[in-house]
Amino acid sequence: MAPASSLLGPVGGRLWCAGATAGRSDCDAAPAAAAVGIWPGRGAEMRLLVAAGVLALLLDWAAPPGGVAAAFYLPGLAPVSFCQAGQSGQDGESCESTIELFVNRLDSVESVLPYEYDAFDFCQDFREKRPSENLGQVLFGERIASSPYKFKFNEEVMCHLACAKYYYPEKEDHREKLAFLKKGMQLNYQHHWIIDNMPVTWCYEVEDSQKYCNPGFPIGCFVTPDGRAKDACVINDDFNKKNTFYLFNHVDITIAYHSGKDENWPGARLVAARLEPKSYKHTDVNHLSCKGSPMEIPGEFNSKLNLIYSYSVKFEETNSIKWASRWDYILESMPHTNIQWFSIMNSLVIVLFLSGMVAMIILRTLHKDIARYNQIDSSEDAQEEFGWKLVHGDVFRPPKKGMLLSVFLGQGTQIFIMTFITLSFRGEKWKTNVLLTALLCPGIVFADFFIMNLILWVKGSSAAIPLGTLVAILAMWFGISVPLTFIGAYFGFKEKPIEHPVRTNQIPRQIPEQSFFTKPLPGIIMGGILPFGCIFIQLFFILNSIWSHQMYYMFGLLFLVFIILLITCSEATVLLCYFHLCAEDYHWWWRSFLTSSFTAVYLFIYAVHYFFSKLQITGTASTILYFGYTMIMVLIFFLFTGTIGFFACFWFVSKIYSVVKVD
Repeated sequence: MAPASSLLGPVGGRLWCAGATAGRSDCDAAPAAAAVGIWPGRGAEMRLLVAAGVLALLLDWAAPPGGVAAAFYLPGLAPVSFCQAGQSGQDGESCESTIELFVNRLDSVESVLPYEYDAFDFCQDFREKRPSENLGQVLFGERIASSPYKFKFNEEVMCHLACAKYYYPEKEDHREKLAFLKKGMQLNYQHHWIIDNMPVTWCYEVEDSQKYCNPGFPIGCFVTPDGRAKDACVINDDFNKKNTFYLFNHVDITIAYHSGKDENWPGARLVAARLEPKSYKHTDVNHLSCKGSPMEIPGEFNSKLNLIYSYSVKFEETNSIKWASRWDYILESMPHTNIQWFSIMNSLVIVLFLSGMVAMIILRTLHKDIARYNQIDSSEDAQEEFGWKLVHGDVFRPPKKGMLLSVFLGQGTQIFIMTFITLSFRGEKWKTNVLLTALLCPGIVFADFFIMNLILWVKGSSAAIPLGTLVAILAMWFGISVPLTFIGAYFGFKEKPIEHPVRTNQIPRQIPEQSFFTKPLPGIIMGGILPFGCIFIQLFFILNSIWSHQMYYMFGLLFLVFIILLITCSEATVLLCYFHLCAEDYHWWWRSFLTSSFTAVYLFIYAVHYFFSKLQITGTASTILYFGYTMIMVLIFFLFTGTIGFFACFWFVSKIYSVVKVD
């Protein structure tokens, strides 16, 4: 048993310790920042990032002073100790001797379609094991499976046979398999291998002699008919034959480990796994040399082709790297990290400065307006009123298409805010409102998602959702989301209606002619610029993570940008709402929603720009999938930002009309 403050939990690839165990060399002291996801992770570790941090802190706080609490590890993420076959760890504790290599889906920056490892007819594990995957992994097309690459700890292997594949041109299925393999090389599809819950990386030098570690490596490469070497073919001068594919059929794997000397470990722990892809033309499976000319696959398949896969493994003792820090060498090599920090800080300063200016203008102007309005006593002076006080009798008049607006807002904030929206407009068709809130926007997203899934299914992609998972999603929608929406509506209608600070006139007031800048469309277009300006830099890195398969780990900055987005959406909407009320235009309901939600339009425009300027995606199916998924993201962002702007404006309008004297 450990003291109450001794909580061990791996978060984002690091093992965090609190209290008495914070000094251990196999873990890092757990800061509060871990709970908001500042530290890196990938795959299953990434998804458990926030939950693990919060869980560790809650359990630490909940433990009684001076009490005891057992240390814990999250399943599948605990450190695994290894020792040589026939040996045991310290004090006779057990340890693993076999290192298994798992394979994941293959993806490409030139295609949105991921494929399972088995789809390319690589070496397969005849006793294939598939770790259980959560819903997020299934939705993102991750398909982790065991492989025939299995090693004994600290036993080096040189040029060992993995498997051999033989293709005959007269067999149709062989022609199809080889054609699919060539397509994968032409589109630069990447392997993703895993050892001990850690990506196997390919490290190579880039500009300025800096080393970049890629958590994937290519199937092979292609030299075009005009002799142009594509992608990885540039790394070897021997890849020079026109209209020829070069297959990386050999890998040199290096596994680094911490020996655990002077530590209370039962054995060694793996701290890094790197490989270097090679291409060798093996001629005899019984006599592999891993030397000589590369493995060429001609553009025209006219004769028998033998593809022999092999591997070499060596081990390195590296006690300078702690198990808790084994991801650092990957993250430190990532490009644009310094640029991201500089750009984020630059944007933060600009946004904070603009926000301060907006707040100062509103507060000073409003203070003068309220003081002037409250000094008016005579009815003769009251007739000379102007500005936003004139529309006090119409400012809370329910808007046109109020049903649709309440559905959007209810969807944006679901149960909690739904209570206030249905009461604000005093709608009579509350059942229709609740049904639309529960079904309209989720239905649009599901229809889009279902169409995308059909395309993936036709293309045989691993991202295609199985029928069982699709049924599970529908069950969660109709079994959880819809009932909770009705429960929220039920409790909402039991509450007292929201009382507005001023009465609404029976006859609507005529709105005077508006200038160009106070008309609805210009204000809505301008309103989304400031919120988008504070997120577009971070958006670039998020899109890189989604479509270019780069790691994203700066969740602390992302949280900061999220807070800035909330502030700027609120302030921009309130400012424009105030200008329109001063121009005696009381139609603020829809305008407040659309002002901040127009940020989503800029997001879509940026996504289009990113598609044409940054991505190399080819093919109609991949293009449809890109924009299909982008539209889902844009719709969700549209509802979210619109809801923030609406409630900021609603609070502002209620506040200013509650502090002025109105007859």
